[in-house]
Amino acid sequence: MTSQLIATPPSVSWAQGSGSVFLTFNVECEKPDIKIERKAVSFEGIGKPDDKLYGVVIPLYSEIDPEKSSYTNKGRLIEVVLTKDKTNAPFWPALTSDKKKHHWLKIDFNRWQDEDESDDLDEMNNVCLDKLSMDDYGDDNEKEDSSSGEEEDLPDIEQ
Repeated sequence: MTSQLIATPPSVSWAQGSGSVFLTFNVECEKPDIKIERKAVSFEGIGKPDDKLYGVVIPLYSEIDPEKSSYTNKGRLIEVVLTKDKTNAPFWPALTSDKKKHHWLKIDFNRWQDEDESDDLDEMNNVCLDKLSMDDYGDDNEKEDSSSGEEEDLPDIEQ
């Protein structure tokens, strides 16, 4: 009787922007075997420090452009950037096409962008909010400067 190693799926986080999908394989692996295809991404490698075999094939919700997609091994994790085939298409409702809930797959809320978000819009909103709070502060000062002694019923300070 021979024993075969069975690959365990690594923990994977995902997020998306308007034209990209971001995957993070949360496993330390020196030489991962990563294949990026139009409709799937596969990962296989020996995780450190326990020398455990990790592997998973992720069937993608929609097509990506493998030529414009890439990955970087950052030591303790591997980051993958998938370029969507149609960058103007609506956001994907899910990462996978199989409509299953995978225990190893989580949303990366730190990198997630909503469909109606853009960096320019966020920056403009922050500037407007800063201006509004500065204007409010300025209005308070003006009110204090323009107030007359009759409106305030404060006693004189005795020394």
